[in-house]
Amino acid sequence: MASTRAIIADDHAIVRNSLAAILDELGDVEVVAQAENGLETIALVKQHLPDLLLLDAAMPLARGVEVYGEARRWSPDTRIIVVTGFTGTSMLADWLSAGVDGLFLKSADPEEMKTGFSQVIAGGKFVSQAVADKLAAEPEREPLTDREREVLALLAAGHQNVAIGEKLFISPKTVEKHRASLMAKLGVNSVSALLTYALREGLLDEHRQL
Repeated sequence: MASTRAIIADDHAIVRNSLAAILDELGDVEVVAQAENGLETIALVKQHLPDLLLLDAAMPLARGVEVYGEARRWSPDTRIIVVTGFTGTSMLADWLSAGVDGLFLKSADPEEMKTGFSQVIAGGKFVSQAVADKLAAEPEREPLTDREREVLALLAAGHQNVAIGEKLFISPKTVEKHRASLMAKLGVNSVSALLTYALREGLLDEHRQL
């Protein structure tokens, strides 16, 4: 029996198969299950309590951060590596802040993945070079608050200040302050530019994008 039991979670079969092939090359790793959406991933983690979870940052039915949180809750000893198609520095920084054990772009070289996966399985941490380079090249921005993210999501859904205020039980003036804060933090000067940036950086609902 393999000493490392792994689950691969990604909504694209070709990605799951590629990751499975890389794990197979490591030896002594058994892929006990694969998942194609967030809810299935959570259920499989609860069932198998795997040693390793390779997690896509964006799947249907549950957001990547929600899956991550539930996986940590139900199987705290599972080592979690996020493999994402997003290249936005805000999302990459958020994953590192969340405490993932490994972080890779889907474009990473398979040899680098083998090295990183082995290091994480052994109990270490690993950030791919492409991720490290992107974060190093981007000036550090002040993080968004939970309320700012809520306002951003409602702006993206097409709601105006009054409607946003009603949904969040705050005044339209407070909504406007959050909009201004969002623009200042992200370095943009219009709502359209704000939403373009948010989409590119993966700050909105992930499974609609990749």
